[in-house]
Amino acid sequence: MPRRAHLSRHVVLYTAEGCSLCERALEVVRAVRGEIPFDLDIVDIGSEPELEARYREHLPVVEIDGERAFTYFVEANALRERVRQAVLSTKSGEPQAES
Repeated sequence: MPRRAHLSRHVVLYTAEGCSLCERALEVVRAVRGEIPFDLDIVDIGSEPELEARYREHLPVVEIDGERAFTYFVEANALRERVRQAVLSTKSGEPQAES
C-alpha cells in the first residue's frame, strides 16, 4: 500500500491581547481556512517571555509548517496562495506507489 503524505498544512498565528492587527489577521486566517482546510493553532505570546521576545515587535506573525510567512498584515489572497503552494510541494514530494 502506498504511503500518503499528510496534505493538511499547519498554520500558527502568534497574537497578543489588545492587538488590533492580530484580530484582523485572525479574521483573515479563519476566512481562508473556511475555503482551504488547514490545521490552525492560535498562540497568545503574553504569558511566555521567550515568545514575547521573539514575536512582540512583529505581531501578528503567521507561520506555515514552521516557516514565517507573514508579519504585521495577512492578505487573504497571499495566504491562500502560500497554503496551496505548501500542499502542492507536499504532493510533488509524495512517495510513489511501488508496482
